[in-house]
Amino acid sequence: MSFPDQMIKEMDEVQTDGGFTGRSELVRAAIRLLLEDSREKDALNGRANAIIVVTHDESDEAPITKVKHEFDEIVKTHIHSKIGQTNCVELFLVEGDAKRVTKMTKEFQREDKMKSVKLIVI
Repeated sequence: MSFPDQMIKEMDEVQTDGGFTGRSELVRAAIRLLLEDSREKDALNGRANAIIVVTHDESDEAPITKVKHEFDEIVKTHIHSKIGQTNCVELFLVEGDAKRVTKMTKEFQREDKMKSVKLIVI
């Protein structure tokens, strides 16, 4: 597997701080978390109320707009705020079919340029 230099630097910091014996152990732990997160999202059904939090560089607005428009029917409120010099945070208050909420979250997660994506079911 290959990773950008900045990501390797951050992985090494997490490895040291978290007491992982090597990068492989760190990657296995990260994959376990991703699988658990995916199972939780896939288990949602019925109607859901949630907040989706997305962070990204300010130059990467296009994917946000694309996904937002694709899921207009469940987006109740969208708040954009700049944090720091070039970072942005997007908050989406969503309400609707849980499968659509899950799909919207996964669409953001698929975008390489997103720094983080969190789903908070409320």
